[in-house]
Amino acid sequence: MTAGLPLDEIKAPLLDLVTRQRAAFKKEGYVAYETRVDRINRCIALLVDNQTAICDAVNTDFGCRSRHVTLMTDIFTSVSTLKNARKNLKKWMKPEKRKAPIPMNLFGAKTVIKYQPKGVVGIMTPWNVPVNMIFSPLADILAAGNRVIIKPSEFTPATAEVMKTLFAKYFEETEIAFANGGPEVGAAFSSLPLDHIIFTGATSIGKLVMKAAAENLTPVTLELGGKSPVIVSDSMPIAEVAEKLITGKSMNGGQLCISPDYAFIPASRIEAFITTCKETIATQFPTLMHNPDYVALINERHFNRIKGYIDDAKEKGARIVELNPANEDWRDSSKNPHHKIPLHLIIEPTDDMLCMQDEIFGSILNVKSYRKLDDCIEYINDRPQPLALYYFGKNQDEQEHILDNTIAGGVSVNDIAMHFACDDAPFGGVGPSGMGNYHGFEGFKTFSHAKTVFKQGLVNLPKLAGTLPPFGEKMDKMMAQQIKK
Repeated sequence: MTAGLPLDEIKAPLLDLVTRQRAAFKKEGYVAYETRVDRINRCIALLVDNQTAICDAVNTDFGCRSRHVTLMTDIFTSVSTLKNARKNLKKWMKPEKRKAPIPMNLFGAKTVIKYQPKGVVGIMTPWNVPVNMIFSPLADILAAGNRVIIKPSEFTPATAEVMKTLFAKYFEETEIAFANGGPEVGAAFSSLPLDHIIFTGATSIGKLVMKAAAENLTPVTLELGGKSPVIVSDSMPIAEVAEKLITGKSMNGGQLCISPDYAFIPASRIEAFITTCKETIATQFPTLMHNPDYVALINERHFNRIKGYIDDAKEKGARIVELNPANEDWRDSSKNPHHKIPLHLIIEPTDDMLCMQDEIFGSILNVKSYRKLDDCIEYINDRPQPLALYYFGKNQDEQEHILDNTIAGGVSVNDIAMHFACDDAPFGGVGPSGMGNYHGFEGFKTFSHAKTVFKQGLVNLPKLAGTLPPFGEKMDKMMAQQIKK
């Protein structure tokens, strides 16, 4: 237990861990390709061999989380990312050729970039996808040759303990270690003299992490969130939109940082959209409260937060559509032991409603009508840049107009969240939704130091060109040749 202890006492064992990992890193020297692949392979084995224990732990933390959801969103995605890093690692590790400056390049000079591991990297993970948020950046960090300390969320204690136990079985503590605990451990962790920190979570906490890391000049990658918008075109069949939106929004109970937050629907199609959403939810989730496929909210605090958004919108005059096929009483805790809330559509919410001010991160989809596409773009651009943006439509010109005139961390067209699944493409936010990225070669580079190496040719060009002191006419001619329009 660390609650109530002075920060220095909490920090001391963490500092010792950093010191031991850094000593092991320095002793190892150059991190061979085979070593990096071996570490990636051990991560894959950990996941593949312990699927049942992992699914059980996540289900314990959520109260009700389908093992199929955990297999898909946590284990499959993690294995896929790790395999992509393994497949491409040899190519990523090769020095990159760059152009040597003129005229040295004419006489045999060369320039390359060598990617070196930074050393000891810290991962601070959220509770919503508690396994994948470890392994998704870990794949890039290990590929880059680093050692790692992981601070998991205190909201998923069962998962954190299982992960700590499994990593101790597959890795030495000087390779990968855990720092489990509450917010006081998180505060100490972010102030450690690490070589890089990646934090995934709320923007408010991200600011604190960045502030603490700045004391050590530790570089940070921040994966935050925000309100991710959806624009639905008149050119898209409404049934296809509703199915994909309901599927994407229901995934993990809406508790994803790239979950759709509010959707623009053509004004003439609002009622058709609502009707189709009701039909879709009835097909996918005919019941909710005791349905293992319908994921619960993580705890009572988040249950009350989402319930509060719904009640606030209703009090302020919004039309509320509850997608509850069996009409179950979710407000009665005796009938709803796992903190489940049916997906709610809040129709035409106003900006003064809490649901339009805070990131939802739960089972609500705000629905706004529109008549002109540029009104949607203007609304999005007047607000903080989102982590994700979604467009549904078959109009190529319209699609390009949206892509060219909005800024978002990433975009999926005619689907939800699939850009995160692109292991070979960078994932990250922009502005308030994040800083930096990971996945693929860009992720490898995030956790590497790009060291420029210039190799001089055989000719002593400065001496030949007369650019050594004492300066004279030759130097003037050389500069005149180079400094011109």
